[in-house]
Amino acid sequence: MPHGTIAIIGAPLDLGAGRRGVDMGPSAVRVADLNARLVSIGYEVADLGNVKVVQPETTPEGPQQARYLPQIVDTCTELAHRVHDALGAGQTPLVLGGDHSIAVGTVAGVAKHYHDGGRRIGLIWIDAHADMNTPDTSPSGNVHGMPLACCIGLGPPELTQIYDFAPKVDPHNVALIGIRSVDQRERDHVQASGVRAFTMRDIDERGLGAIMEEAIRIASSGTAAFHLSLDMDAVDPQEAPGVGTPVKGGITYREAHLAMETLCDCGHMSSMEVVEVNPVIDEVNRTAALAVELILSALGKRIL
Repeated sequence: MPHGTIAIIGAPLDLGAGRRGVDMGPSAVRVADLNARLVSIGYEVADLGNVKVVQPETTPEGPQQARYLPQIVDTCTELAHRVHDALGAGQTPLVLGGDHSIAVGTVAGVAKHYHDGGRRIGLIWIDAHADMNTPDTSPSGNVHGMPLACCIGLGPPELTQIYDFAPKVDPHNVALIGIRSVDQRERDHVQASGVRAFTMRDIDERGLGAIMEEAIRIASSGTAAFHLSLDMDAVDPQEAPGVGTPVKGGITYREAHLAMETLCDCGHMSSMEVVEVNPVIDEVNRTAALAVELILSALGKRIL
């Protein structure tokens, strides 16, 4: 990615999650010196602040199949506009979550930018979870388990139809990497969707380098660019303990950096987001510090 201006947008949303705390994720990542470290590797930084988010104590929970859905739609819609405007200004959007439901807004904004020019995007989604539930299949009603489904046109129309077109991404241009916790009924969506899913077993057997190369081919085939959505719970909890929904047996520290470096090398990434940092259960902000390291690797920092 050529050096230019990074537009940092915070999305301190935790309405989509079952555990509180990820609303403080954007602050934790900023406290870990994100802005200055981006400047140190040659970027200009435009920190655009945070999108507006209501607090769960001040708003009704709503239907149990998709809790806080109207409020999440409002936040995702504002985030989509911010991302779209940043790309239109020639900036690279870097969105800081918040829970993973914010990805519906980020991807909508990126897709709209390219859709306006008759082009489409790919998507690389790195996560311990498939995030492909819908209100009909979700065992919890937590919307942060549904965003990838929404991006490929499944799920609540209030989310899938932001900007009045769906899907935002053709599922055949989506690579889902690192999954190891998938709900029983969610499996059907993953298997029938056309999304290419790489489980932790695939990573163990083939190596992450080979999988990243295939993922880039999938996300780049016929597309103008791809968006990266990184859930910090993809990394093993030994390295990233402060995440919304930790799952043992994840990507190692070095594998995570390899993934980011490989994505940067290909030169096809348009934007990225990092989500589910939860400082409430973190250890001296080490997960946020790792998030900053991975962002830097994705944006060009190298050993030599």
